[in-house]
Amino acid sequence: MDPNAQIPPHVQQGPYPTMQPAAPPVQATLASPPAARGFPWARLIATFLGVALVFSLSINFILFGSLAGSLGSGKPRVQEEFIMHNKAATNKIAVLTLEGLIVDGEGFFKQQIERARKDAERGTLKAIVLRINSPGGTITGSDSMYHQLRKLREQTGLPMVVSMGTMAASGGYYVAMAVGDQPGTIFAERSTWTGSIGVMIPHYDLSELLANWGIQEDSITSHRLKSMGSFARKMTEEERAIFQALVDEAFEQFKEVVRSGRPAFRQDPAALDRVATGQVFSAEQARKVGLIDEIGFLEDAVDRAIELAGLSKDDVCVVQYKPEPTLLDMLMGAAVNNRPAISLETLFDVATPRAYYLCTWLPPLASSYRR
Repeated sequence: MDPNAQIPPHVQQGPYPTMQPAAPPVQATLASPPAARGFPWARLIATFLGVALVFSLSINFILFGSLAGSLGSGKPRVQEEFIMHNKAATNKIAVLTLEGLIVDGEGFFKQQIERARKDAERGTLKAIVLRINSPGGTITGSDSMYHQLRKLREQTGLPMVVSMGTMAASGGYYVAMAVGDQPGTIFAERSTWTGSIGVMIPHYDLSELLANWGIQEDSITSHRLKSMGSFARKMTEEERAIFQALVDEAFEQFKEVVRSGRPAFRQDPAALDRVATGQVFSAEQARKVGLIDEIGFLEDAVDRAIELAGLSKDDVCVVQYKPEPTLLDMLMGAAVNNRPAISLETLFDVATPRAYYLCTWLPPLASSYRR
């Protein structure tokens, strides 16, 4: 009988159990050694992210505090930076800097004047050098700076010398007249552009452009002159005459200020009329027509201030007033605070008719850039 034959299911087995084949022997398996523990990358990454988060929160907290502080005070503090001669000397000559567009006569320039007044009251400040690098700006701002500087000079009796940088034109030249009529006190560098004595009210007629777009002015005003100067329509002769009268009055004020600072023009008004055309002059041209005294650099202006103060270079510490950097400046750079912003306020400012002592061919987009 074939032992491999299968027994049909309907056949009953005998009383003896059928021998079942033995189960294959169980082979013992050797336990593999535990895997070596890997480097804890997950823990390291988590720790790094946690530290980064804490650092980020700290920096943001510091920046917020610095920004809040600057917004709260609105005024950077003035610090001194030594620039030449004897750092240990007690006699001080301060360089006040007027840089950029003149907007309202406030801001850091006014703080420099206040600091100079305090130093003069302490008896340490002996002379002032006014460093100008500006194309001018608003009439009000230029006149405000001129008034503050002239008042400082008259109250303290300190000699004042002007050093012109790249440009000291229009309102920048206007401010320079605060030096008074002391001979040999207005210096310009060889590459300086100056002059531009005149007044302008920027106006742009966009009426045809707006008409092409199907836009018409439909303002409601209390009087026809309320909207004078609008760029959405042509200027009427009546409006032009009114603006011209304002320009003429401001122009006479400008020339009066120039005569107060340049005695030669007081004696020869026609000579002033010949240069007060809005023309920009080079340093050499300005010297020949009497707008400046000397061609020289900042150190030459400082030497003249030392001479007027009756001091010597060995006994003078020349410093420059600068804004004290905030933590925000150090972390993000000073450009964060100085970059002009285009805002709704700026757009309204540009659209407002306003007279300028300004050497430019573009409207001043600088409402947030104040000097």
